[in-house]
Amino acid sequence: MVVYWLMFLSAAGYALLFGTRAASMSHGMQSARLNIAWAAVWLLLTLLIGYRFEVGGDWTIYLGHLKDARHHDIYSAVEKGDPAYRLLNLLAVSQGWGISGVNIVSAFLFSAGLVYFCRGLPRPWLALAVAMPYMVTVVAMGYTRQGVALGLAMLGLVALTRRANVWFVFWVLFAAAFHKSAVLLLPIAALAATHNRYWTALWVALATALAYVLYLQDSVETLYTNYVEAQYQSEGALVRAAMNFVPACIYLVLGRRFGMQPSEAKLWRWFSIISIVLFAAVLASPATTAVDRVALYMLPLQLMVFAYLPEVLGSRGARNTGYTGLVLFYYGAVLFVWLNYATHAFAWLPYRFYPLEAWF
Repeated sequence: MVVYWLMFLSAAGYALLFGTRAASMSHGMQSARLNIAWAAVWLLLTLLIGYRFEVGGDWTIYLGHLKDARHHDIYSAVEKGDPAYRLLNLLAVSQGWGISGVNIVSAFLFSAGLVYFCRGLPRPWLALAVAMPYMVTVVAMGYTRQGVALGLAMLGLVALTRRANVWFVFWVLFAAAFHKSAVLLLPIAALAATHNRYWTALWVALATALAYVLYLQDSVETLYTNYVEAQYQSEGALVRAAMNFVPACIYLVLGRRFGMQPSEAKLWRWFSIISIVLFAAVLASPATTAVDRVALYMLPLQLMVFAYLPEVLGSRGARNTGYTGLVLFYYGAVLFVWLNYATHAFAWLPYRFYPLEAWF
């Protein structure tokens, strides 16, 4: 438990020390370039997430994937779905990396997306602190495949806010190669377009159709049966959907105060609308697991809204320590409640680090 608190409190401390960043690009956006401190964050996250040992509710399932890879070649592995993750397991088996090798590569990709996404926000350390309780601790350390997909999707979102739609599609297709559910993000490029909207809608539709054929066509019936007809329930799905619902409402009410470029503002408006719809779906649907899995891709909305919020509510360009402290208190409470009261938190406790386990 100590490691999780150190991760959160370290980011929180920097969030309190450093105020908002001045816009460093001609169109008013923040630069996502890394400095030494953020390169160190990338490295530390990669090590802590990648070298976890027997941590996460799906640990044994991922061990099963690795064991299963011993009986496949490249072609049969790809046919089983989520080809990038299957090939990574195949590589780990051939090189003798073990599960830690798979997790290190996965953590590297997830952390890349998180770090670059945070760096593009006005209060990157606050965004990182917001990510720690759930996005990092639960998703990246528990759902390896979807954690990688989320990280790569965040690289795509950074590209999309800069109107680099082709790169957005590339990163989302790469994400879908780790977890097919990422395909659902592709239409957002068309929804968020403010220039050449019809042309953008056309080629995004073609990319979505291609992704459907590559990743979903052979598994739609299985997914429908497993998630919808079986009416799988995710414990805590309502709480997690509510965590997206709150920033969604904040943005829809106060969005004009965020001072974003039109393309960026439209993107987050759609994220907010989708988050509200998903919250309603959790309330109405008996198949909450399906909704919960989709809602994971809305998590970046929390980082964005709360990285802007101190300045939106306070004085522009000031430290606004009080508002920053309130955000940190809220997410500190989230971490405390999850570690102490979540049904499956025992699978994350205690945190174990593979090199120490191997040495001692």
